[in-house]
Amino acid sequence: MDSTTVLVLNGPNLNLLGEREPEIYGSETLADVEARCRAAGEAAGLTLEFRQSNHEGVLIDWVQEGRRGIAGLVINAAGYTHTSVALHDALSAVTVPRVEVHISDIHAREEFRHHSYLTDVTDHQVIGRGTAGYVEAILWVAAQREG
Repeated sequence: MDSTTVLVLNGPNLNLLGEREPEIYGSETLADVEARCRAAGEAAGLTLEFRQSNHEGVLIDWVQEGRRGIAGLVINAAGYTHTSVALHDALSAVTVPRVEVHISDIHAREEFRHHSYLTDVTDHQVIGRGTAGYVEAILWVAAQREG
């Protein structure tokens, strides 16, 4: 990875995007989202490392891997958003622009989803914009490089 790379991390159950609760998360698959993000990144002069894991420790390893020397880090930690102090701590060591993404509006859902352990260690949040929120996050990272 280099200074034009955006690391896009996806947490648990996002591998089921498009089939799990489509009334909340939509019908696009994670592969569809990745293709759209790659196109947006390429148009902005960025390359993407797009990854998904259902395992907290793997996500932490990836956050640590991307903590410096890249254009930015985009993370949809899914359920770990609301539970993971460890992801919070890993993100606090990241020196590149960090964006938290949520497909649904976590503040309009069940009360336990209202709190994010990531918000205070990310630089920008995109919440409730559907899968288009990923592209918005990538374009925000691109704007940080220009500004």
